[in-house]
Amino acid sequence: MNREIILEVDHLIKHFRLGRRSVLKAVDDVSFNIYKGETLGLVGESGCGKTTCGRTCIGLYPKTGGCVLYKGQDVHNMDSKRQRKFTSEVQTIFQDPYSSLDPRMRVMDIISEGIWAHRLASNRIECQDIVYCLLEQVGLSREHATRYVHEFSGGQRQRIGIARALAVNPEFILCDEPISALDVSIQAQIVNLLVKLQEERGLTYLFIAHDLSMVKHISDRVAVMYLGSIVEITESSKLYINPMHPYTQALLSAVSIADPDVERNRKRIILDEEAKAYSQDGCLFAPRCKHAYERCRLERPCLKELVPGHFVACNLYEK
Repeated sequence: MNREIILEVDHLIKHFRLGRRSVLKAVDDVSFNIYKGETLGLVGESGCGKTTCGRTCIGLYPKTGGCVLYKGQDVHNMDSKRQRKFTSEVQTIFQDPYSSLDPRMRVMDIISEGIWAHRLASNRIECQDIVYCLLEQVGLSREHATRYVHEFSGGQRQRIGIARALAVNPEFILCDEPISALDVSIQAQIVNLLVKLQEERGLTYLFIAHDLSMVKHISDRVAVMYLGSIVEITESSKLYINPMHPYTQALLSAVSIADPDVERNRKRIILDEEAKAYSQDGCLFAPRCKHAYERCRLERPCLKELVPGHFVACNLYEK
């Protein structure tokens, strides 16, 4: 069965200039597809380029190279009419609910801002009813609409951020580490809410996180990112059972397991060195990889399909 591709990322590059001669390669030749109705999890260490990749994919950052297509349209080359439609169909849930909401605005005004901008309500009463409905969908009450942001807990603020994203009836949502600033008990509630909304509204997510245990519960497929490049991408169930890239294996070995006997006897893979590229040409992970050999230091591996639906960028499988 052919699935509809909603977002197509082809050799995306995003570099930042650091002075006259230095360049930070935040996103370096990244390619992947996201299918309609699925959740693609994007994971990796802090600073590996996950957020930059996500924001460049939806046009919040200009690209340095490559191409991003949303429903066949170039995200970085749209006229005003297409851009307006794009901003109603693509929304973002930001990482920090404490700074992503305006403290001077009431909740009613925060959520209704997008409704008025895209003319989804003809009068104030209709707009008010939409906001009330959205608040109830995310687990809040109508009474919360008249309050200010500082009166809410972190989990409640993130629910307001989700309601704001839903206000314009989007089809695709970039979830930029939406649970990382929340307590563990609240994280599960927000993830369950996102899953529920996806089922009810047919949403598509790009879910960025560094907590692999939480990504497992929400993602259909998972892409693993290291220093601006995708090193592995496959179905969520396959990745957790059979991680093939040494970096993915190290990440998964750090995830806690509920069984104390298994956790006590499990061997963790320790990465000693800091994340830095060995050379311009070689594998970026080579300085930290205990399996690295001469080819790894000379040749950058390409993302290849080793088994059906399982793509890995590693020279170990080229021997």
